[in-house]
Amino acid sequence: MKEENKRKWKNTCVLALTLVIALAGSFKYLSGYVTISSNVNGRELPIYSVETEEKKVALTFDAAWENEQTEEILRILEEHGIHATFFMTGGWVEKYPEDVKKILAAGHDLGNHSENHKNMSELSKEEQKLEVMKVHEKVKELTGTDMKLFRPPYGDYDDTVIQSVQECGYFPIEWSVDSLDWKDYGADNIVDTVLGHKELKNGAIILCHNGAKYTVEALERLINGLEDKGYRIVPVSELIYTDEYHMDVTGRQIKNI
Repeated sequence: MKEENKRKWKNTCVLALTLVIALAGSFKYLSGYVTISSNVNGRELPIYSVETEEKKVALTFDAAWENEQTEEILRILEEHGIHATFFMTGGWVEKYPEDVKKILAAGHDLGNHSENHKNMSELSKEEQKLEVMKVHEKVKELTGTDMKLFRPPYGDYDDTVIQSVQECGYFPIEWSVDSLDWKDYGADNIVDTVLGHKELKNGAIILCHNGAKYTVEALERLINGLEDKGYRIVPVSELIYTDEYHMDVTGRQIKNI
């Protein structure tokens, strides 16, 4: 009888351990109860948008090459009392250190956009982490700031990229509304694309670029249009959840109930 009980207990322990391992493959943190998950149907996902009842959206700018419009973008944002998020490459940080400081001093998020703007999924895990941490250390040395937001170049990622980014202490950030400013179709197109976008809703993350030809020309109208629709514009750090969340299949971050 004792042997039978031992056998049952052993089987129970094995089953419990198997379940824990299975859960660990899908959830990043286990502490009594599952609190954080970026895995949906076996796939790791970045944050594309956020589920929220508050009428707010995040405005983001990728900074990889040009810099001619940064000062004017900062001026317009300041006039409207708006804070945004700037995702910067290592090369941009090295070339324009004073503008990095200005962005931070103005109250905006400093975001990581990789060292060399490569397709992250084509790199080894070690190379992926170097792409993240090289920029991190540059900005840390320059400003004393530990960045926590990472946007993969070209929006390119796979499971390993997401895991590498998270292991570096970062939240991987994509976008749900692409302004298409990088296509240089004109200011009207930028405004119409964003304000008429099907994914423009509470918790949307809007993609723009600090070096696109018509972004500055469109920015004032874009801000006014978003505010006319009742949206409050916030930086990504104010939009996302940093704990107690899970994701849906679209990459929408949802607060655990």
